[in-house]
Amino acid sequence: MGCSESGGVPSVHSHLILQDSSPTCALDRKLFQQQQWPTVEKDHRLHHGAPHLSGSHPSPRLTLRPSYPRLVQLRPARLILQKNHCKAIPTNLLLCHDIEYTEMRLPNLLGHETMNEVLQQASSWIPLVQKQCHPDTRKFLCSLFAPVCLDDLDEPIQPCRSLCESVRNGCAPVMSAFGFPWPKMLECERFPLDNDLCIPPASLETVMPATKEAPRVCDACKETDENDNEIVDNLCKNDFALKIKVKEISYINGDTKIVPETKSRTIYKMNGVTERDLRKTVLWLRDGLQCICEEMNDINAAYLVMGQKMDGHLVITSLKRWQKGQREFKRISRSIRKLQC
Repeated sequence: MGCSESGGVPSVHSHLILQDSSPTCALDRKLFQQQQWPTVEKDHRLHHGAPHLSGSHPSPRLTLRPSYPRLVQLRPARLILQKNHCKAIPTNLLLCHDIEYTEMRLPNLLGHETMNEVLQQASSWIPLVQKQCHPDTRKFLCSLFAPVCLDDLDEPIQPCRSLCESVRNGCAPVMSAFGFPWPKMLECERFPLDNDLCIPPASLETVMPATKEAPRVCDACKETDENDNEIVDNLCKNDFALKIKVKEISYINGDTKIVPETKSRTIYKMNGVTERDLRKTVLWLRDGLQCICEEMNDINAAYLVMGQKMDGHLVITSLKRWQKGQREFKRISRSIRKLQC
């Protein structure tokens, strides 16, 4: 479940993570600072001054497919017949897997030269897509992280300036509300105009679908109306029960990694958990990038988390926001005090 995490503090705005706190895509500033915002610099190898970034979603409809009949919709400028380095988009590239095309260019438009680098950096942007601040957010990001690759087209196909502008106009206000401006090196003037070979924004039919599938709620975050006996039963069938405040949240291989504040941690139950586990407590919400957790919309709140130790990891099976004075948590407190499993 773990992997190496990218290090270094980027120059733009430290770490970012996106957080559900209102239907209008409001973000929690503290969470916003947990995830890495890629550092941005210009790579003169790229065409049209494209930026170089070092550093379950609906599939967007693209007017681009890996075939020439669709290229006429992109108003092509120059076509050079020379084979490119096309790579299949891997299933674990969650940001861009199941997009309309299946092969991507490597190196990509962000200067990433290996698939491992792409995988590591792309996961940082999934929370932005989850915010649904614009229907083309994923399309725009994938045009940079996993640009479409055509065997007989040598030049990379960049996002059109209008695509960048529409995503920026939708998502920049969400960021600026918490003091984070749109990165300078993602200024839309760096991308080609729509009369060049580029990926345009979606049509109105795509932007405004007739129906919209509701996002799946994580199993551990589903609201339940438990009586005292059910609360005790739930406590007893789990290996640990903690009252925590969140210090850091990140995403690794599709799972949500939660590091609690050790000073504000209260241990109610630890069964089969070692002292080593306690010294550096790390909690996991499995498949956290494929679902939403409304309970986690306030990073400053306290939480009651319960779970089991699986393959050496502390996996959350139940997560509730701890609200003082709330009737349910008065019952939970009483149940914990007289817990007998």
